[in-house]
Amino acid sequence: MSDEEPLTCPQCDGRLTVGAMVLSKREEDGQRVCRVVSACDSRHIWWRWSDGLYGGLEPCPYPKLLTG
Repeated sequence: MSDEEPLTCPQCDGRLTVGAMVLSKREEDGQRVCRVVSACDSRHIWWRWSDGLYGGLEPCPYPKLLTG
C-alpha cells in the first residue's frame, strides 16, 4: 500500500483512477518508460511518467486508451 495521497484531476479535482500503462520513448533522455494513464469520474484522461521524472500530469493525447 502506498503512503502517497491519491492524485486528483487538474480540471475538476475528482479522484484519478489508474486505467492503463503505455510503453513510450521519452524524448528528453531516449529511454523507454511506461506512462500511467488515469481518468476521473468526469472522464478527463491524463497521463504521467511512471518513474516520476520530467513533470507531472499531462492531458493524454490518446483518450481512447481508456474509453475504447
